[in-house]
Amino acid sequence: MIEQRLKVKVCLVGDSAVGKTSLIKKFVLDLFDDSYITTIGTKITKKTIIFDLDDKEIIMDMMIWDIIGQASYRSLLQDAYFYGAHGVLAISDSTRPETAKNIHDWMASTQQVVGDVPVIFLANKCDLKPKITQEQLNSNVSQYGGKAMFSSAKTGENVVEAFHALGDAIIDKYFPEMK
Repeated sequence: MIEQRLKVKVCLVGDSAVGKTSLIKKFVLDLFDDSYITTIGTKITKKTIIFDLDDKEIIMDMMIWDIIGQASYRSLLQDAYFYGAHGVLAISDSTRPETAKNIHDWMASTQQVVGDVPVIFLANKCDLKPKITQEQLNSNVSQYGGKAMFSSAKTGENVVEAFHALGDAIIDKYFPEMK
C-alpha cells in the first residue's frame, strides 16, 4: 500500500457559544463538557485522520484552529487567523437562528483572506430543540457549495463525519493527484 502524508490547516468559524470548542474536543478527545469558557484569541489542536483509498493510504495531519467568536475581533485578526487555511467548518447554533444568518459575515471574512476554500456547515446543538430546519440550513448556505448538516458535540452526531467530509473535500481541491 502506498502511504502519503499531508498537513492542512482548518479553521472553525462562527459566533460565540455555538460550540466550536466543544466540537473540537469531541472530535479530538471524544469528550464533552457543557461548561462554557469563552475562547480568547485562538487555540490550535492537531488530529491525524487516515483516508483509506483502493491502493493508497492518505494520512492527514489536520491543524484545527479554534477562533474567537466575537465579531468585533474578526476584522482585526482575520488575516492572521485565516491565512493559509485549506478549509473551513462554519458553525451555527441550531437553537439560535441569528447565528446561521451571521455565517455570511464569517464566510466573507474567510474568503477575503483565502478565497474559495472547501467548507462544511454545521448547525450544532441538534440534541436540543432546533429552531431551523434542514431546508432552511441548506437555503442559507447554498451559495457556498458546501455540505450542510446538523451536529451535536454532546452526542457526537455528525462530528467525525463533518471533519472527514472536510478532509475529503480538501484532498479533492488541493491534492487530487493523491486519489
